[in-house]
Amino acid sequence: MELRHLRSFLALAEERHFGRAADRLHIAQPALSQQIKQLEREFGVTLFTRTTRRVELTSAGSRFAEHARAVIGSADRAAADMTMVASGQAGRVSVGFIGTATYDLLPAAAREVRSRLPEVRLELHGELLSPALSSGLIDGTYDLVVLRPDGGLSPEISVKVLRSERLVAVLPDRHPLARRDRINLASLRADPFVMHFSGHRSSMHEHVLAACAAAGFRPDPITEVGETATLVVFVAAGMGVALVPEPVRSLALEGVAYVALDDPATVDLAIATRAGDVSPATRQVADIVVRMCTEIGGGP
Repeated sequence: MELRHLRSFLALAEERHFGRAADRLHIAQPALSQQIKQLEREFGVTLFTRTTRRVELTSAGSRFAEHARAVIGSADRAAADMTMVASGQAGRVSVGFIGTATYDLLPAAAREVRSRLPEVRLELHGELLSPALSSGLIDGTYDLVVLRPDGGLSPEISVKVLRSERLVAVLPDRHPLARRDRINLASLRADPFVMHFSGHRSSMHEHVLAACAAAGFRPDPITEVGETATLVVFVAAGMGVALVPEPVRSLALEGVAYVALDDPATVDLAIATRAGDVSPATRQVADIVVRMCTEIGGGP
């Protein structure tokens, strides 16, 4: 039994006439008759009663019509779904975001994907660190990631820079400099710092050290944390000051002030996929992430 046999059976069941059914199917009438006979032989039942003027379904034929419609309907839905998958309109895409992008880019991109690609199942993972995102992309945990494109990324990863982000200071709101519009980073040399993990577990740790070195000092003491939100909370608790990319301003927590720097360093934000292994749905979602990043904060 093939799908074409079921389509032929249903056409005859609806037309009740071999000639009209054959015309509808664009096949010769003898070919249609042969297909119906094949079905009847296979099932061992008579599906139609035939007269010189009309064809009628038997009780077995009526029962089989229910099954045939269900099978054809399922096959048609499967074909339509595969067409959507091939065009990137359906599928599953797992996306990981670093902490900074979790606050502004993740919600904007998620809303746009739900609006434009309702059949794409989006799995979102936020507040992650770049090294973990890079390894997760390679091992297949993520299909698409937004990270810091630091040196040493695997050649298995294809990277596109989205934007450059200025570093700003995060101060407890009672800090003497918290009401300033702008400060010199060197003015924080005596403060303890809250920073992301060291030891190549976070790219931001080295960026902050480099910015402080350019200002003529090395932070000491340092409290290390894993998540950007936790870092800001620690600052609010008075445990130190911090440097974060400017989009973290959208994380408006009580007890902190974000203050611009006179000569701010910048860090790049990038989107990455596995080189040569990108599904159509992943490409569609990546295009949306790139566009939303441009609309939110400008390109590189």
